[in-house]
Amino acid sequence: MPATPALVAVIGPVEPALLAAWTSHYRRLGIKRFHVAFHFPDHVPDAWRHQLIAAGHELGIAPAAVSTGPWHEHTNTELRERLREQAGTGWHLLADADELQTYPAPLNEVTATADAGGHQVVGGLMLDRVAADGRLAHCRAETGLDRAFPLGGHLTHRLLHGDPRKIVLVRSGVTVASGNHRAPGHKPDPAALACVHHFKWRSGVLDDLRRRVERFASGDWTERTPAVRDEAGRLLEHTDRHGGRIDVADPRLAFRRVSLDQLPAGWEREAKTIVTAWRPPDARTGIRP
Repeated sequence: MPATPALVAVIGPVEPALLAAWTSHYRRLGIKRFHVAFHFPDHVPDAWRHQLIAAGHELGIAPAAVSTGPWHEHTNTELRERLREQAGTGWHLLADADELQTYPAPLNEVTATADAGGHQVVGGLMLDRVAADGRLAHCRAETGLDRAFPLGGHLTHRLLHGDPRKIVLVRSGVTVASGNHRAPGHKPDPAALACVHHFKWRSGVLDDLRRRVERFASGDWTERTPAVRDEAGRLLEHTDRHGGRIDVADPRLAFRRVSLDQLPAGWEREAKTIVTAWRPPDARTGIRP
């Protein structure tokens, strides 16, 4: 049986409660080695930065690097690659701090199956988690993520026209694109996709998105394409129309109750259908074909 993957993550200014839940989740999956870096944009207060770094130490995931400054589109990728180098050979699990992955089998079985099939990557599909009424709820340790954000749906690609695909496990030495969406030259098995529970839609995210749009548009933060800014703009337009909430009743988004403890019902077929049909948006209109 192969060794358990090393987890690699670049962490922004999330709530300590989310970091604690994230760490606990991956430890339950069997992760023992955490290679993390913290990056804080200039607007983040010193107290928040110090609190999160202290929380990391208390959780036993002391960061290998801490940086402050603009969050250019290339920032995450550069930090991630430094961490992957430190992680060494073998399988790497890639997860943002708001992404908690659920697999169809124990991690060691997943990587063993990939090795047997000649795959150097394992894929996943994002499932956006939101509060039951669509409000942007607070993340609190006493509530728990499944209770605070019980609904899972397809907000990212059906409303924001973003890429919902993720590379969740990758062999060392294999190149992964920005955002962990693709590994050029490698295709994951579409019949064995992890569910990437995406807990981005929390209290405070609208301010973050407005800041992202402003900083990328002004050139203060460097972007390679306008895709990230465009996705943020679509979410802001949506919440403006719905009183600051996400419309969880929209049938396109397919929100339903899910749990971190198991794959959603019918996930293998659902995820395979979405991943195999997904195409990038038209460069002129921003809409997928």
